[in-house]
Amino acid sequence: MDSILRDKSYIFAISIVKLAQFLQKEQKEFVISNQILKSGTSTGVLIREAEFAQSQADYINKFYISLKEANETNYWLNLLKDTGYIDENNFTRMEKDNNELIAMLVATVKTLKSKLKK
Repeated sequence: MDSILRDKSYIFAISIVKLAQFLQKEQKEFVISNQILKSGTSTGVLIREAEFAQSQADYINKFYISLKEANETNYWLNLLKDTGYIDENNFTRMEKDNNELIAMLVATVKTLKSKLKK
C-alpha cells in the first residue's frame, strides 16, 4: 500500500481532531464537529483497514469508501467556512490537504480497478 497516502491521511486526521476540539471548546459547536470528526478520520481508518482486506474486491472497496468519506469531509469544511465557524485561512489549508487526499484516492481506485479488469 502507498505509505504516502497512509501518512498523509493520518496527518490530516490529526488536523481534523484538532479542528473538532476547537469547534467544541471555542465555538461550542457539537453537531458539525462530530460529523467532520467522523468523516475526516474515517478516510485514514479505511486506508489502514485495506491492509487486511479479505479480497481484492474488498481492498478496492475500502479505498472507494475512503474516497467517499474524503468527499463528505469537503462538504463539512465548506459548511463550516460558509457558516463562519472557521476562517478562510484554515479552510484553505484544510481543503487543500483534503483535496490532495481525494486526488490520491481517485488515482488509487482507478489503478486498482484497471488492474482488476486485466
